[in-house]
Amino acid sequence: MLSLLHIENIAVIERADISFDRGFNVLTGETGAGKSIVIDAISAILGERAYRDMIRTGTTKASVRAVFTDVPELSWFAENGVEYDPETIIQREVHLDGKNVCRVNGSLVTVSILRKLGIQLINIHGQHDSASLFDEANHLTYLDAFADHEELLSGYSEKYSEVVRLRREIDSLTMDEGEKLRRMETLKYQIEEISRANLEPGEDEALEARRKLLQNAEKLSNGIETAVECLYGGEDSDGAASLLAQAERELARLGRFTDAFAALHERVTDLMYQVQDVAEEVVSARDDLSYSADELENIEARLDVIHRLRRKYGVTCADILDYLEKAKQELDAMEFSDDHLERLKKKLKAAEKAAWDSALALRKNRMETSRKLSERILTELTQLDMPRVQFECAFTELELTPNGADAVAFYMSANAGEALKPMSKVASGGELARIMLAMKNVLAEKDQVNTLIFDEVDTGVSGRAAQKVAEKLRSVAAHKQVLCVTHLPQMAALAHTHLLIAKSEREGRTYTTVTPLDLEGRKKELARIIGGANITETTLKSAEEMLKG
Repeated sequence: MLSLLHIENIAVIERADISFDRGFNVLTGETGAGKSIVIDAISAILGERAYRDMIRTGTTKASVRAVFTDVPELSWFAENGVEYDPETIIQREVHLDGKNVCRVNGSLVTVSILRKLGIQLINIHGQHDSASLFDEANHLTYLDAFADHEELLSGYSEKYSEVVRLRREIDSLTMDEGEKLRRMETLKYQIEEISRANLEPGEDEALEARRKLLQNAEKLSNGIETAVECLYGGEDSDGAASLLAQAERELARLGRFTDAFAALHERVTDLMYQVQDVAEEVVSARDDLSYSADELENIEARLDVIHRLRRKYGVTCADILDYLEKAKQELDAMEFSDDHLERLKKKLKAAEKAAWDSALALRKNRMETSRKLSERILTELTQLDMPRVQFECAFTELELTPNGADAVAFYMSANAGEALKPMSKVASGGELARIMLAMKNVLAEKDQVNTLIFDEVDTGVSGRAAQKVAEKLRSVAAHKQVLCVTHLPQMAALAHTHLLIAKSEREGRTYTTVTPLDLEGRKKELARIIGGANITETTLKSAEEMLKG
């Protein structure tokens, strides 16, 4: 659950520490006091979008810090390399330059990764959810969220993907005959051009290395001759090999007279053999350095052929040969495309049957689930003082789609004797708020999120209906933490924790504070909600009775 929220420099809130408890928490205050800012701050630490204009005027950054307790060991922690702690701390900074810095338990994470954690910690339900309920495109998603058929959905998705893959492959083979002939001629020309070159893998690299050697052959030859002369000697001087041989003989002779020269003789002997080996290799390299004037010209011509092919088909000889193989495969497929096409069509027919079987099984499960969903929502709505409401899920059969072969729309009738119609055409504002609350409560039973936030979902609700909504939220709070921004005294009176959002001015600046209310404070705030700014003994008495009741 959300235990602590620390806000700095967000809009009119310079600094605030807000403690939330288990059960039913409500936030009240005058219009414009900053209740929505608290919700925006919570949204920010859940990874939702945060804007630079939320930063308090005169400061360079806004920050939010939230402490969650009793957090389950979600797979998110291991998947993102973040240390798990049942007391999880989330921090987010929003800077004027647009930079966002997000941390979870001290580890830096991106906003998108933070959002994946946020949806597992808190669900925020606001007035905008009404538009989502109106949109029939979302109704199938609501039904699937309530259902327990992940395996059916996954199985259907795999079969549908195979249908799509086969259809695309068939489309790629089913082309205009003229276009097909032109493509075949192009492939034949390319295959002939590459094959005629008789390329070998790595040939280009070997030729370029040989060309470099030949271009520097004279320098190499002169250098080798100089090295040979240094090692073997010339007409006017002895070489290193000859001099070391003389030194070896002299040290061997000296070793007969004293042991002091034995170690030196051994070292010189090793040097002599090493130099002789080097000299032989240099001479061998000189003998191998044979070339003709025509060789360089032939290499240049061959590289020119390879370079022309490179410009068309790949960076290296290996790439060009790989292109050749693919071109041959494509040509073969086109030459035998009629047979291949028939095989694919048979596969597609089988794949479509498998997908339809899966879609019909999914439809059956959805229909069974829709009856359970309707029963649960009707039960909730009865408890919310809508005993005569009718609700059902209307199915429309479709062709295969990524989500199955069904479209679902929620139909209802709010009054006895009225025909079922789409929700958007029959529900008033107050009815819609209760319908949304009923649906959210039913769907919340299927997820593991422990904190629910309701942002002024009581709009348009009053009197007895308001009391029923308040009682329902208090009932939900028995097994989940509930935070509610409200203007209803019935809602505030049933809260376990009541927080007052208040705005004041100091030295020309606006400041918002968040204060937990004691019994007397709650009484005064309820009186304000009931009677407005003019608090009387009557409104105070009414507030006291509501708190006792």
